[in-house]
Amino acid sequence: MFKAASSLSGRCALLTGQASVKFHLASGALCQKSAFKHPPTDIPDMPSCNFKPEEYTGMSKERIMEIRRQNCNPMIMKVTYYKKPVLIHQGYMQWLWDVDGRRYLDLFAGVATVSVGHCHPKVTAAAEQQLKRLWHTTNIYAYPTLHEYSEKLASYLPDPLKVVYLTNSGSEANDLAMLMARLHTGNFDIITLRGSYHGGSPQTMGLTSNAAYKYPIANGLGCTTTMCPDVFRGPWGGSHCRDSPVQTTRQCGCAQGHCMANDQYIGQLKETFATSVPSRIAAFFGEPIQGVGGAVQYPKNYLKDAYNLVREKGGVCIADEVQTGFGRTGSHFWGFQGHDVIPDMVTMAKGIGNGFPMGAVVTTPEIAATFAKGVHFNTFGGNPVACAVGSSVLDVIKEDGTQQISLDVGTYLMTELAKLRDKYEIIGDVRGKGLQIGVEMVKDKASRDTLPPEAMSEIFEDIKDMGILIGKGGVYGQIFRIQPPMCITMEDADFFLAIFDKAIHNYMERR
Repeated sequence: MFKAASSLSGRCALLTGQASVKFHLASGALCQKSAFKHPPTDIPDMPSCNFKPEEYTGMSKERIMEIRRQNCNPMIMKVTYYKKPVLIHQGYMQWLWDVDGRRYLDLFAGVATVSVGHCHPKVTAAAEQQLKRLWHTTNIYAYPTLHEYSEKLASYLPDPLKVVYLTNSGSEANDLAMLMARLHTGNFDIITLRGSYHGGSPQTMGLTSNAAYKYPIANGLGCTTTMCPDVFRGPWGGSHCRDSPVQTTRQCGCAQGHCMANDQYIGQLKETFATSVPSRIAAFFGEPIQGVGGAVQYPKNYLKDAYNLVREKGGVCIADEVQTGFGRTGSHFWGFQGHDVIPDMVTMAKGIGNGFPMGAVVTTPEIAATFAKGVHFNTFGGNPVACAVGSSVLDVIKEDGTQQISLDVGTYLMTELAKLRDKYEIIGDVRGKGLQIGVEMVKDKASRDTLPPEAMSEIFEDIKDMGILIGKGGVYGQIFRIQPPMCITMEDADFFLAIFDKAIHNYMERR
């Protein structure tokens, strides 16, 4: 089945009212409608965009790929998503252009990193202004941007989370949080959830619970995993468990206000305490909604009950907001707020800088005082340009109403995706909050066996060829991830829904 796609101008060139209709293929070549047995006439036009990208005049695609193979680290080729790699040239808000001038709707945001839009004019202007004034100095000296940003960031968090440590990435932030937790508690062991991702440094690799990110060496000593309370794929779950516009299709016999699945998963955590760690622990790490794990959500009271157990064991509770923070879940600015808990530490990155490399740990004065017994120094953490960018991102989130956009557009997307779940046997689950969305693919709904990687790749490639970029996740790579810049529109959402529907339909026809 051939696919219709956006033309070089970014519009689907499907023309009606003519005897011989022409339209653009992904390659940009024009073909006659009569050449196709089943032309995809139901694909809508890509939403319009007034921005005109610069013409690409750089090195050839062949040379780019040659350098990628020879000079870039081999892991880059391993994570190249597509059979025909997308060679990106420019971005603006929710749009990306490749080197051929083809436009894509970006629904993955550089792995949930571009929070307010590619090259957002206000954030770009803030960076340019700071670059003209001061690129870099050190924490040995005081400079206004660091202090202005630290105060502003802290104002978005509840008491007593008011002390800010600035880093350069999420892995670095989580690595620092591990160290602080162990120093403060005097304990060593840390518990995380299976399927989680908390970074790729030698220490955070221990927190990460996904074999694809592991190496056969000693790493992350003292880290233990417990069962992920996944109410779709796990052994327990029902139709009222999640804080989401869409629930699982599993049956539920729980009384109003009670969740038996939560009781069972908390029982597994208690079993971990009884069998796998000492009587006193250092910390519990948890994403409010798993990111790389595939937008996995827990029963509504799970984190609250888990935090109570962890604190009874002497540990501190750490919320990894690298993907869920800065309004992405829509209902709240921070993901942990949706669970009605206050952690002892919050780690963040990705959306904090809209793609600029920065991260942070925010904690309590008490924990910060313990950490001050030694000297911690970070050359680039709190860099003036990073602080200017981070401050501007916070301003834009408020001015552009991106948290409300996340709530409105995200809820609409999930509600409509649930209709496709009911339509297609291979869509097992739709879940998430705001613009942190996962679509879990299965062989069939009865078995819930994961859709094979080659099938996922077929659908994934088809969606790309029709002009949309999404992500994949899950322990078995069976989940499509939708985490766009928080500036997308309802029109963008409708375009994606039509393309996703068509891609699934194409696959089912081939199958």
